[in-house]
Amino acid sequence: MEVVYIAGGCLWGVQAFVKTLPGVMFTEAGRVNGTSHTLADDYDGYAECVKTGFDPTIVTIRELMGYLFEIIDPYSLNKQGQDVGEKYRTGVYSEKPEHLKEAQAFLSERNDYDLIVVEVLSFTNYVRSAEEHQDRLARYPNDYCHIPEEILRKYK
Repeated sequence: MEVVYIAGGCLWGVQAFVKTLPGVMFTEAGRVNGTSHTLADDYDGYAECVKTGFDPTIVTIRELMGYLFEIIDPYSLNKQGQDVGEKYRTGVYSEKPEHLKEAQAFLSERNDYDLIVVEVLSFTNYVRSAEEHQDRLARYPNDYCHIPEEILRKYK
């Protein structure tokens, strides 16, 4: 199993979607690439993300990027749906350089590459979100989510 951190706006919907994908073994809501190691501090530059454990023999980083592009507006900087702010930016983060190369290759092969604002960065820090944010949409299906219901359940 390998791990990648996927940011696509509000983490509730991203987690609900990602956990249904082929080859995904586990998900966890959290914060990636901030400077703090606790939830108690003020905003520290993190992006809301989903820590994603996956089987690379079933799903590749390129395929995960394709799935991500189903649920985001890749041209929208720091905004997905009604969620606005730097913490809602989109991106893929990993400790493995080969993951980053694959993600970057996916982006650079697109005709709209110059318009895309999706980050592809090395992983530096992760903080698990509070329990109330874990699998939030499974417990509160009427909470706001920027991802349309038909896409959220597409791979279930």
